[in-house]
Amino acid sequence: MKNKKRANNWTLFLDRDGVLNRKLDNDYVKTLDEFTIFETAVEALDILKEHFENIVVVTNQQGIGKGLMTDKDLEVIHNVLLEKLPQIQKIYFCPDLAKTGSPRRKPAIGMAIDAKKDFCEISFKRSVIVGDSLSDMQFGRNAGMKTCFINQYNTFERIKNKALIDFETASLIEAVPYLIHLTKD
Repeated sequence: MKNKKRANNWTLFLDRDGVLNRKLDNDYVKTLDEFTIFETAVEALDILKEHFENIVVVTNQQGIGKGLMTDKDLEVIHNVLLEKLPQIQKIYFCPDLAKTGSPRRKPAIGMAIDAKKDFCEISFKRSVIVGDSLSDMQFGRNAGMKTCFINQYNTFERIKNKALIDFETASLIEAVPYLIHLTKD
């Protein structure tokens, strides 16, 4: 394979549940049995890896903070995710409960700062977050990123501040043309 320069040093930040894998209604993905990667996520990342310098996952995982799963349970799931989606360079997660006000828990930008420490070429102005929740969109805005809202579950109307959203689509694969377009500036 030719060593191709990726476009414009852009970084793709991805939420996990609802973007890369099936989200459970009113529950957390706690075991491999509950973890189903979208086939279209594989296809999307195969395309996007040619256009983004870095691809990282940022995911709130308060199931750990609630005692519903352990760090080890999450590590098993994330090892499979990295095996199936090798385009992802690193996964950042926050196990803290929402009520703690953790600086790492989205919509705070601690995980973005962690990624910038690991990949010093990251510029938040040349980054986009793809997520399916209000906290993902706030995370993006708080860091100065572009935002892409995955509206797979028709939740778009629940987000009152539509100014948080630059682009809306039903899946990561449908977002590919928009995401590629971003990297062309």
